[in-house]
Amino acid sequence: MSVNLLDFDAERFAAFLAERGEKPFRAKQLMRWIHHFGESDFGAMTDIAKATREKLARDAVIAPPALMMEQASGDGTRKWLLDVGTGNGVETVFIPEDDRGTLCVSSQVGCALECTFCSTGRQGFNRNLSTAEIIGQLWWANKALGRDPKGDRIVSNVVMMGMGEPLANFDNVVAAMRLMLDDHAYGLSRRRVTLSTSGLVPAMDRLREACPVALAVSLHAPNDALRDEIVPINKKYPLKELMAACLRYLEKAPRDFVTFEYVMLDGVNDTFEHAKQLVALVRDVPCKFNLIPFNPFPNSGYDRSRPEAIRRFRDHLIQAGYVVTVRKTRGDDIDAACGQLAGQVKDKTRRTLRLAAEGKTTQAIQLVRE
Repeated sequence: MSVNLLDFDAERFAAFLAERGEKPFRAKQLMRWIHHFGESDFGAMTDIAKATREKLARDAVIAPPALMMEQASGDGTRKWLLDVGTGNGVETVFIPEDDRGTLCVSSQVGCALECTFCSTGRQGFNRNLSTAEIIGQLWWANKALGRDPKGDRIVSNVVMMGMGEPLANFDNVVAAMRLMLDDHAYGLSRRRVTLSTSGLVPAMDRLREACPVALAVSLHAPNDALRDEIVPINKKYPLKELMAACLRYLEKAPRDFVTFEYVMLDGVNDTFEHAKQLVALVRDVPCKFNLIPFNPFPNSGYDRSRPEAIRRFRDHLIQAGYVVTVRKTRGDDIDAACGQLAGQVKDKTRRTLRLAAEGKTTQAIQLVRE
């Protein structure tokens, strides 16, 4: 059975080729052809011996996920739905800006964490993505965007903020990020690859040792009672443990701060009192804040915070000495904005049916507002 070479990081490439009697430098050549040049035809790899190419064609394939659908937003954002088999599709989003091009990459089919304000979380969960399915999103985006391997990067930044919790798929995500960082593959710096987690504390410690990239934490609440409701993983790893893990991570991180992401939900987490609690919570953690106006999706039960509430919240954080950005809403006309990715998920958890049966479409909102 042929193996998919998109599943291989540098170490696995070297082992695969050594088993076939090839010298170690072939691994670097092959990685450059696949990832730097975006080549999927062994026959086109002209500086690799013909006999080696024939062996590769016999034993391996280069198979990124197939395109199911593409959408383009009026603001230049592009979204691809990619086929990952058995009726499942994951979404990948490219966000162009003046000084960068950012690709938002998915790590799972659906998500198991059930954050109440996230469209992906409402879809349920099917499985982890393989390394090939994760790095294949970057491979595909470069191809679709017409990247010239000899020119400037179109995708200059990658954020692991798409569908799924990246640290719940640790091994495959780390292998994919190592390819993103490898000079013979995509050559991105650790500062330009960001992993966002809802707070899986043991996996944060593992990531610090295995592949420390820039870290973003989906915080969304300044106290345990509220976060328990809207980010349920908090019941397992409460805020005190999460803040301590952030401090440990910074010992080896490529940036000297953590970015805390905070979705702004009208009447839920956006009051002046919440802002004061947030300042007290993070006082010992070097950090920046990214405030995210809630992006609506059908039957969410939430509303976006009013502009004046966002300004008041932001200003209190700034006055406390923090750098704060308010994320621009990009791609919401194609459901590509933060929190809107839904993909196509054959839910093994039966979450949608369960939530409907329990009447929890709006119940969660009532809980956090009481």
